[in-house]
Amino acid sequence: MVTALNAHLTPLSPPEFQFPMTAEQMSGADCMVFIVRDNSGAPVGMGCLKQHEGRIGEVKRMWSAPHLRGQGIGASVLAAIIDKAEALDLSELVLETGTSPEYAPAWSLYERAGFQPCGAVLDYPTSEHNRFYRKVLSA
Repeated sequence: MVTALNAHLTPLSPPEFQFPMTAEQMSGADCMVFIVRDNSGAPVGMGCLKQHEGRIGEVKRMWSAPHLRGQGIGASVLAAIIDKAEALDLSELVLETGTSPEYAPAWSLYERAGFQPCGAVLDYPTSEHNRFYRKVLSA
């Protein structure tokens, strides 16, 4: 899934404005990976919650199989990430995404889940190639 995600995203933004994580990085103690599988057990969706200092969580590596997009996989992964972040008593979730029109479904997903557009988060640079979101979590 990580390879498929990278292949999809690579042509959408200049390399210096892409911030992927490898599977090895996602297996770190500061990350939790959420995977959706189909009836046969094949992975069809994923997302990652990366914890940062200051009770901040970051949504990373959201992906669903292209032939299944629009069927709620991303929404279920995002809901699981939000639930886990709240269980961990994180104060907010943030994320960085691209600005290519191909990201529009992702923007809608985040906004439906209560994320609001905001300025640059964490140590990401501000650019015309990046868009940022924040969701304050109930304390």
